[in-house]
Amino acid sequence: MNWTEKHRPKYFSDVKGQDMVIEKIREFLYNARIDARKGKLQKKAIILHGPPGIGKTTIAHAAANESNSEIFELNASDLRNSQKLREILRPATKQQSLIKKGKIILVDEVDGISRTDRGGLQELLRLIGSTSHPIIITANDIWGKKFSELRRKAETVQLKEINYKLIKDYLIEILRKEKKFIEQDILTNIAIKARGDIRAAINDLQIAASLPDPSQVLIHERNKETDIFSALRMVFKGKPNKAMLQVFNSIKKPIDEIILWVEENIPTEYQGEELVRAYDALSKVDIFKRRIYRQQYWRFLVYENALLSYGISSAKKSEKTGFTSYKKPTRILKMWLNNRKIEKKKTIAKKYSKYVHIGEKRALKEFPAIKQFLLKPEIQKELKLTGDEIEYLQKN
Repeated sequence: MNWTEKHRPKYFSDVKGQDMVIEKIREFLYNARIDARKGKLQKKAIILHGPPGIGKTTIAHAAANESNSEIFELNASDLRNSQKLREILRPATKQQSLIKKGKIILVDEVDGISRTDRGGLQELLRLIGSTSHPIIITANDIWGKKFSELRRKAETVQLKEINYKLIKDYLIEILRKEKKFIEQDILTNIAIKARGDIRAAINDLQIAASLPDPSQVLIHERNKETDIFSALRMVFKGKPNKAMLQVFNSIKKPIDEIILWVEENIPTEYQGEELVRAYDALSKVDIFKRRIYRQQYWRFLVYENALLSYGISSAKKSEKTGFTSYKKPTRILKMWLNNRKIEKKKTIAKKYSKYVHIGEKRALKEFPAIKQFLLKPEIQKELKLTGDEIEYLQKN
Protein backbone atom coordinates (compact mmCIF):
# COMPACT_ATOMS: atom_id res chain seq x y z
CA MET A 1 0.00 0.00 0.00
CA ASN A 2 1.20 3.51 -0.78
CA TRP A 3 2.62 5.03 2.42
CA THR A 4 1.09 8.46 1.72
CA GLU A 5 -2.36 6.87 2.05
CA LYS A 6 -1.44 4.36 4.74
CA HIS A 7 -0.01 7.04 7.04
CA ARG A 8 -2.31 9.92 6.09
CA PRO A 9 -3.20 11.94 9.24
CA LYS A 10 -6.70 11.12 10.48
CA TYR A 11 -7.17 13.94 12.98
CA PHE A 12 -5.88 17.47 13.51
CA SER A 13 -3.41 16.28 16.15
CA ASP A 14 -1.68 14.16 13.46
CA VAL A 15 -1.15 17.10 11.09
CA LYS A 16 2.32 18.67 11.23
CA GLY A 17 3.28 22.32 10.80
CA GLN A 18 -0.14 23.83 10.01
CA ASP A 19 -1.38 24.98 13.44
CA MET A 20 -2.73 28.33 12.23
CA VAL A 21 -4.68 26.68 9.40
CA ILE A 22 -6.19 24.10 11.75
CA GLU A 23 -7.28 26.87 14.11
CA LYS A 24 -9.00 28.65 11.19
CA ILE A 25 -10.75 25.43 10.13
CA ARG A 26 -11.94 24.77 13.70
CA GLU A 27 -13.35 28.30 13.89
CA PHE A 28 -15.00 27.94 10.46
CA LEU A 29 -16.71 24.65 11.38
CA TYR A 30 -17.78 25.98 14.79
CA ASN A 31 -19.37 29.05 13.23
CA ALA A 32 -20.98 26.85 10.58
CA ARG A 33 -22.69 24.77 13.30
CA ILE A 34 -23.89 27.86 15.16
CA ASP A 35 -25.17 29.53 11.98
CA ALA A 36 -26.84 26.30 10.83
CA ARG A 37 -28.98 26.34 13.99
CA LYS A 38 -30.05 29.87 13.10
CA GLY A 39 -31.02 28.69 9.63
CA LYS A 40 -28.20 30.28 7.64
CA LEU A 41 -24.42 30.26 7.24
CA GLN A 42 -22.43 33.50 7.18
CA LYS A 43 -19.32 32.19 5.40
CA LYS A 44 -20.35 28.96 3.74
CA ALA A 45 -17.00 28.13 2.14
CA ILE A 46 -13.34 28.23 3.06
CA ILE A 47 -10.48 27.97 0.54
CA LEU A 48 -7.27 26.19 1.55
CA HIS A 49 -4.55 27.20 -0.89
CA GLY A 50 -0.83 26.56 -1.23
CA PRO A 51 1.70 24.42 -3.13
CA PRO A 52 1.04 20.72 -3.84
CA GLY A 53 1.78 18.08 -1.21
CA ILE A 54 1.50 20.20 1.95
CA GLY A 55 -1.76 18.71 3.26
CA LYS A 56 -4.74 20.68 1.93
CA THR A 57 -6.91 17.63 1.14
CA THR A 58 -5.63 15.79 4.21
CA ILE A 59 -6.73 18.66 6.48
CA ALA A 60 -10.19 18.62 4.86
CA HIS A 61 -10.59 14.90 5.62
CA ALA A 62 -9.24 15.41 9.15
CA ALA A 63 -11.84 18.17 9.63
CA ALA A 64 -14.57 15.69 8.68
CA ASN A 65 -13.29 13.17 11.23
CA GLU A 66 -12.97 15.82 13.94
CA SER A 67 -16.53 17.02 13.44
CA ASN A 68 -18.01 13.54 12.88
CA SER A 69 -19.11 14.61 9.41
CA GLU A 70 -19.68 12.75 6.17
CA ILE A 71 -17.48 14.15 3.39
CA PHE A 72 -18.78 14.55 -0.15
CA GLU A 73 -15.85 15.07 -2.53
CA LEU A 74 -15.61 16.67 -5.98
CA ASN A 75 -12.63 17.72 -8.07
CA ALA A 76 -12.00 20.05 -11.02
CA SER A 77 -13.14 17.47 -13.60
CA ASP A 78 -16.59 17.50 -11.97
CA LEU A 79 -16.83 21.28 -12.50
CA ARG A 80 -16.55 21.18 -16.28
CA ASN A 81 -20.25 20.85 -16.88
CA SER A 82 -22.79 22.95 -15.01
CA GLN A 83 -25.62 20.49 -15.66
CA LYS A 84 -23.57 17.57 -14.32
CA LEU A 85 -22.59 19.65 -11.30
CA ARG A 86 -26.22 20.46 -10.57
CA GLU A 87 -27.13 16.79 -10.82
CA ILE A 88 -24.30 15.70 -8.51
CA LEU A 89 -23.82 18.52 -6.06
CA ARG A 90 -27.22 20.14 -5.61
CA PRO A 91 -28.78 17.04 -3.94
CA ALA A 92 -25.67 16.67 -1.76
CA THR A 93 -25.97 20.27 -0.53
CA LYS A 94 -29.61 19.81 0.41
CA GLN A 95 -29.60 16.36 2.06
CA GLN A 96 -28.48 15.69 5.62
CA SER A 97 -26.04 12.88 6.39
CA LEU A 98 -27.77 9.59 7.16
CA ILE A 99 -25.06 8.12 9.37
CA LYS A 100 -23.05 11.03 10.78
CA LYS A 101 -23.64 14.24 12.73
CA GLY A 102 -22.93 16.58 9.83
CA LYS A 103 -21.77 16.86 6.24
CA ILE A 104 -18.84 18.67 4.57
CA ILE A 105 -18.64 19.32 0.83
CA LEU A 106 -15.03 19.10 -0.42
CA VAL A 107 -14.21 20.68 -3.80
CA ASP A 108 -10.64 19.57 -4.49
CA GLU A 109 -8.17 21.37 -6.80
CA VAL A 110 -10.63 24.00 -8.00
CA ASP A 111 -7.84 25.80 -9.90
CA GLY A 112 -7.71 22.79 -12.24
CA ILE A 113 -10.82 24.12 -13.95
CA SER A 114 -9.97 25.73 -17.30
CA ARG A 115 -11.11 29.07 -18.72
CA THR A 116 -13.63 27.25 -20.93
CA ASP A 117 -15.35 25.64 -17.94
CA ARG A 118 -16.94 28.76 -16.49
CA GLY A 119 -20.41 27.23 -16.41
CA GLY A 120 -19.36 24.81 -13.70
CA LEU A 121 -17.66 27.54 -11.68
CA GLN A 122 -20.77 29.74 -11.83
CA GLU A 123 -22.89 26.81 -10.69
CA LEU A 124 -20.51 26.26 -7.76
CA LEU A 125 -20.92 29.92 -6.78
CA ARG A 126 -24.71 29.56 -6.86
CA LEU A 127 -24.53 26.45 -4.70
CA ILE A 128 -22.31 28.21 -2.17
CA GLY A 129 -25.10 30.75 -1.86
CA SER A 130 -27.79 28.14 -1.22
CA THR A 131 -26.11 25.28 0.67
CA SER A 132 -26.84 24.44 4.29
CA HIS A 133 -23.50 22.58 4.66
CA PRO A 134 -19.96 24.01 5.00
CA ILE A 135 -17.82 23.75 1.85
CA ILE A 136 -14.04 23.29 1.91
CA ILE A 137 -12.27 24.19 -1.34
CA THR A 138 -8.61 23.41 -2.10
CA ALA A 139 -6.38 25.08 -4.69
CA ASN A 140 -2.70 25.43 -5.52
CA ASP A 141 -3.18 28.98 -6.83
CA ILE A 142 -6.43 30.83 -6.14
CA TRP A 143 -5.31 34.26 -7.39
CA GLY A 144 -6.47 33.97 -11.00
CA LYS A 145 -8.95 36.61 -12.20
CA LYS A 146 -11.63 33.97 -12.85
CA PHE A 147 -11.71 33.19 -9.10
CA SER A 148 -12.30 36.79 -7.96
CA GLU A 149 -15.97 36.20 -7.13
CA LEU A 150 -15.16 32.90 -5.43
CA ARG A 151 -12.61 34.69 -3.20
CA ARG A 152 -15.27 37.23 -2.23
CA LYS A 153 -17.73 34.52 -1.23
CA ALA A 154 -15.27 32.36 0.72
CA GLU A 155 -12.70 32.77 3.45
CA THR A 156 -9.16 32.16 2.14
CA VAL A 157 -6.44 30.49 4.20
CA GLN A 158 -2.92 29.93 2.90
CA LEU A 159 -0.99 26.83 3.99
CA LYS A 160 2.73 27.32 4.51
CA GLU A 161 5.49 25.05 3.32
CA ILE A 162 6.47 22.59 6.05
CA ASN A 163 9.89 22.98 7.64
CA TYR A 164 12.27 20.16 6.70
CA LYS A 165 12.85 19.33 10.40
CA LEU A 166 9.13 18.62 10.88
CA ILE A 167 9.12 16.53 7.72
CA LYS A 168 12.10 14.53 9.02
CA ASP A 169 10.35 13.89 12.36
CA TYR A 170 7.30 12.64 10.49
CA LEU A 171 9.45 10.33 8.35
CA ILE A 172 10.98 8.87 11.51
CA GLU A 173 7.47 8.19 12.89
CA ILE A 174 6.54 6.33 9.71
CA LEU A 175 9.72 4.21 9.85
CA ARG A 176 8.93 3.23 13.44
CA LYS A 177 5.44 2.11 12.43
CA GLU A 178 6.88 0.17 9.49
CA LYS A 179 9.66 -1.27 11.72
CA LYS A 180 12.37 -0.09 9.34
CA PHE A 181 15.57 1.91 9.80
CA ILE A 182 17.30 4.47 7.59
CA GLU A 183 20.36 6.55 8.44
CA GLN A 184 19.75 10.09 9.73
CA ASP A 185 21.70 11.81 6.95
CA ILE A 186 19.57 10.07 4.29
CA LEU A 187 16.38 11.20 6.04
CA THR A 188 17.72 14.75 6.26
CA ASN A 189 18.50 14.71 2.54
CA ILE A 190 15.00 13.46 1.69
CA ALA A 191 13.36 16.10 3.91
CA ILE A 192 15.41 19.01 2.54
CA LYS A 193 15.00 18.12 -1.13
CA ALA A 194 11.21 17.75 -0.74
CA ARG A 195 11.10 21.55 -0.30
CA GLY A 196 8.03 21.50 1.91
CA ASP A 197 6.20 18.79 -0.06
CA ILE A 198 5.53 16.18 2.61
CA ARG A 199 3.79 13.85 0.15
CA ALA A 200 6.89 13.78 -2.07
CA ALA A 201 9.09 13.12 0.99
CA ILE A 202 7.00 10.11 2.01
CA ASN A 203 7.13 8.70 -1.53
CA ASP A 204 10.96 9.06 -1.53
CA LEU A 205 11.10 7.42 1.90
CA GLN A 206 9.09 4.40 0.73
CA ILE A 207 11.41 3.95 -2.27
CA ALA A 208 14.51 4.24 -0.06
CA ALA A 209 13.12 1.73 2.45
CA SER A 210 12.49 -0.80 -0.33
CA LEU A 211 16.13 -0.76 -1.50
CA PRO A 212 18.81 -3.12 -0.13
CA ASP A 213 20.96 -0.02 0.35
CA PRO A 214 18.74 3.03 1.10
CA SER A 215 21.67 5.38 0.43
CA GLN A 216 21.38 4.50 -3.27
CA VAL A 217 17.99 6.21 -3.60
CA LEU A 218 17.97 8.95 -6.23
CA ILE A 219 16.34 12.05 -4.79
CA HIS A 220 15.60 14.95 -7.10
CA GLU A 221 14.99 18.36 -5.60
CA ARG A 222 11.42 19.46 -6.25
CA ASN A 223 11.09 22.33 -8.67
CA LYS A 224 8.34 24.09 -6.76
CA GLU A 225 6.40 26.87 -8.46
CA THR A 226 5.87 29.99 -6.37
CA ASP A 227 2.95 32.27 -7.15
CA ILE A 228 3.78 35.89 -7.92
CA PHE A 229 1.98 37.18 -4.81
CA SER A 230 4.11 35.03 -2.47
CA ALA A 231 7.28 36.12 -4.26
CA LEU A 232 6.36 39.80 -3.94
CA ARG A 233 5.65 39.33 -0.23
CA MET A 234 9.10 37.78 0.25
CA VAL A 235 10.85 40.65 -1.57
CA PHE A 236 8.89 43.57 -0.13
CA LYS A 237 8.44 42.31 3.44
CA GLY A 238 11.21 39.79 4.12
CA LYS A 239 14.83 40.16 5.13
CA PRO A 240 17.18 40.09 2.11
CA ASN A 241 19.21 36.86 2.08
CA LYS A 242 20.94 34.49 -0.32
CA ALA A 243 17.78 32.43 -0.92
CA MET A 244 15.97 35.55 -2.16
CA LEU A 245 18.23 35.61 -5.24
CA GLN A 246 16.25 32.61 -6.54
CA VAL A 247 12.76 33.82 -5.57
CA PHE A 248 11.60 34.63 -9.11
CA ASN A 249 13.13 31.52 -10.74
CA SER A 250 10.18 29.29 -9.80
CA ILE A 251 7.47 31.59 -11.19
CA LYS A 252 5.98 30.62 -14.54
CA LYS A 253 6.05 34.15 -15.90
CA PRO A 254 8.54 35.81 -18.26
CA ILE A 255 11.05 38.08 -16.53
CA ASP A 256 9.69 41.15 -18.37
CA GLU A 257 6.24 40.55 -16.86
CA ILE A 258 7.72 40.03 -13.37
CA ILE A 259 9.46 43.41 -13.71
CA LEU A 260 6.05 45.02 -14.40
CA TRP A 261 4.56 43.34 -11.30
CA VAL A 262 7.40 44.70 -9.14
CA GLU A 263 7.17 48.17 -10.71
CA GLU A 264 3.40 48.36 -10.11
CA ASN A 265 3.59 47.36 -6.44
CA ILE A 266 6.71 49.15 -5.14
CA PRO A 267 4.66 52.25 -4.05
CA THR A 268 2.27 50.05 -2.01
CA GLU A 269 5.13 49.02 0.32
CA TYR A 270 7.82 51.71 0.13
CA GLN A 271 7.72 55.45 0.84
CA GLY A 272 10.31 58.22 1.15
CA GLU A 273 13.95 57.12 0.96
CA GLU A 274 12.94 53.47 0.65
CA LEU A 275 10.91 54.30 -2.44
CA VAL A 276 13.86 56.16 -4.00
CA ARG A 277 16.27 53.26 -3.36
CA ALA A 278 13.79 50.70 -4.72
CA TYR A 279 13.22 52.61 -7.94
CA ASP A 280 16.98 53.12 -8.29
CA ALA A 281 17.47 49.32 -8.14
CA LEU A 282 14.65 48.87 -10.65
CA SER A 283 16.24 51.39 -13.03
CA LYS A 284 19.46 49.33 -12.96
CA VAL A 285 17.38 46.22 -13.78
CA ASP A 286 16.19 48.07 -16.88
CA ILE A 287 19.77 48.99 -17.84
CA PHE A 288 20.92 45.36 -17.72
CA LYS A 289 17.77 44.24 -19.54
CA ARG A 290 18.60 46.64 -22.39
CA ARG A 291 22.23 45.44 -22.56
CA ILE A 292 21.06 41.83 -22.71
CA TYR A 293 18.68 42.50 -25.61
CA ARG A 294 20.94 44.83 -27.59
CA GLN A 295 24.30 43.12 -27.10
CA GLN A 296 23.09 39.57 -26.35
CA TYR A 297 25.17 39.53 -23.13
CA TRP A 298 23.07 36.87 -21.40
CA ARG A 299 25.60 36.61 -18.57
CA PHE A 300 24.09 39.89 -17.33
CA LEU A 301 20.86 38.03 -16.50
CA VAL A 302 22.26 37.15 -13.07
CA TYR A 303 22.62 40.90 -12.27
CA GLU A 304 19.10 41.59 -13.54
CA ASN A 305 17.68 38.90 -11.23
CA ALA A 306 19.79 40.00 -8.25
CA LEU A 307 18.73 43.64 -8.49
CA LEU A 308 15.06 42.71 -9.02
CA SER A 309 14.97 40.54 -5.89
CA TYR A 310 17.76 41.20 -3.39
CA GLY A 311 18.35 44.77 -4.57
CA ILE A 312 14.75 45.91 -4.16
CA SER A 313 14.37 43.99 -0.89
CA SER A 314 17.47 45.80 0.47
CA ALA A 315 15.83 49.19 -0.19
CA LYS A 316 13.78 48.95 3.02
CA LYS A 317 15.21 49.79 6.43
CA SER A 318 13.66 46.81 8.23
CA GLU A 319 11.33 43.86 7.70
CA LYS A 320 7.67 44.75 7.19
CA THR A 321 4.57 43.15 8.69
CA GLY A 322 0.86 43.18 7.93
CA PHE A 323 -1.09 42.22 4.83
CA THR A 324 -0.78 44.12 1.56
CA SER A 325 -3.02 43.56 -1.46
CA TYR A 326 -0.79 43.53 -4.54
CA LYS A 327 -2.22 44.66 -7.88
CA LYS A 328 -1.85 43.27 -11.37
CA PRO A 329 0.19 45.66 -13.54
CA THR A 330 -1.95 48.06 -15.56
CA ARG A 331 0.74 48.10 -18.26
CA ILE A 332 0.11 44.37 -18.92
CA LEU A 333 -3.49 45.18 -19.89
CA LYS A 334 -2.32 48.01 -22.16
CA MET A 335 0.27 45.74 -23.78
CA TRP A 336 -2.36 43.03 -24.27
CA LEU A 337 -4.74 45.49 -25.94
CA ASN A 338 -1.93 46.74 -28.18
CA ASN A 339 -0.95 43.18 -29.11
CA ARG A 340 -4.59 42.46 -29.98
CA LYS A 341 -4.60 45.45 -32.34
CA ILE A 342 -1.35 44.38 -33.99
CA GLU A 343 -2.66 40.82 -34.35
CA LYS A 344 -5.76 42.02 -36.20
CA LYS A 345 -3.61 44.19 -38.46
CA LYS A 346 -1.39 41.20 -39.26
CA THR A 347 -4.28 38.87 -40.12
CA ILE A 348 -5.85 41.49 -42.41
CA ALA A 349 -2.49 42.14 -44.12
CA LYS A 350 -1.98 38.41 -44.59
CA LYS A 351 -5.36 37.97 -46.32
CA TYR A 352 -4.76 41.04 -48.49
CA SER A 353 -1.20 39.98 -49.48
CA LYS A 354 -2.45 36.58 -50.66
CA TYR A 355 -5.26 38.16 -52.63
CA VAL A 356 -3.06 40.66 -54.52
CA HIS A 357 0.04 38.42 -54.64
CA ILE A 358 2.48 40.58 -52.68
CA GLY A 359 4.58 39.88 -49.57
CA GLU A 360 3.01 40.12 -46.13
CA LYS A 361 5.76 42.54 -44.97
CA ARG A 362 4.97 44.86 -47.87
CA ALA A 363 1.26 44.74 -47.05
CA LEU A 364 2.01 45.75 -43.45
CA LYS A 365 4.32 48.56 -44.58
CA GLU A 366 1.71 49.91 -46.98
CA PHE A 367 -1.20 49.33 -44.60
CA PRO A 368 -2.06 53.05 -44.11
CA ALA A 369 -2.40 53.43 -47.89
CA ILE A 370 -4.52 50.31 -48.48
CA LYS A 371 -6.73 50.85 -45.42
CA GLN A 372 -9.22 53.09 -47.29
CA PHE A 373 -9.49 50.44 -49.97
CA LEU A 374 -10.20 47.77 -47.31
CA LEU A 375 -13.09 49.79 -45.85
CA LYS A 376 -15.28 48.95 -48.85
CA PRO A 377 -17.87 46.26 -47.92
CA GLU A 378 -17.42 44.37 -51.20
CA ILE A 379 -13.65 44.10 -50.61
CA GLN A 380 -14.21 42.95 -47.02
CA LYS A 381 -16.55 40.25 -48.30
CA GLU A 382 -14.04 39.20 -51.00
CA LEU A 383 -11.23 38.89 -48.44
CA LYS A 384 -13.56 37.10 -45.97
CA LEU A 385 -12.72 39.49 -43.13
CA THR A 386 -14.16 38.59 -39.73
CA GLY A 387 -16.36 40.91 -37.68
CA ASP A 388 -13.42 41.71 -35.37
CA GLU A 389 -11.19 42.58 -38.35
CA ILE A 390 -13.84 44.87 -39.86
CA GLU A 391 -14.34 46.56 -36.48
CA TYR A 392 -10.56 47.11 -36.25
CA LEU A 393 -10.54 48.82 -39.66
CA GLN A 394 -13.45 51.08 -38.72
CA LYS A 395 -12.00 52.13 -35.35
CA ASN A 396 -8.37 52.53 -36.34
